[in-house]
Amino acid sequence: LPPDDRRPVTTTDHDLELRWRLERSTSQHFFEACSGSLQPLLMDCRWSIVVVEALMLEIHCGDPLTNWRVLGRLAAIAHVLAQFSPQAKIRVYPPLGDDILFDPNGGKL
Repeated sequence: LPPDDRRPVTTTDHDLELRWRLERSTSQHFFEACSGSLQPLLMDCRWSIVVVEALMLEIHCGDPLTNWRVLGRLAAIAHVLAQFSPQAKIRVYPPLGDDILFDPNGGKL
C-alpha cells in the first residue's frame, strides 16, 4: 500500500477522538437501522461498536434469558451490521459467571 493508505505508526489524541466519533456515529446509525424488535433486545444489553482491525459489535448480556434471546436473533443482528461493513464481527459476552464467550468468528475464547 502507498504510505498514505497505511496505518500510522503512532496514534495521536486526534486519531483517538476521530475513532471515538466514528464508533459513536456508527452505533447510533446501527441502532436506528435495527427493526423494532431488535431495538428493545439491544436495550436490554450493554453493547457497543468498536473499530479495531474491523468493525466489531460487542454485546454484553446481563442474564441467561437475554443471552439466549440475543443468540436467537444473531442472524438478524448480523444482517443489519453487514450494511455498515461486510467484514464486521459480532462478539456476545454471556452474563457474569458464565465462562463461555460466544464468538461466531472463532468459537470459544
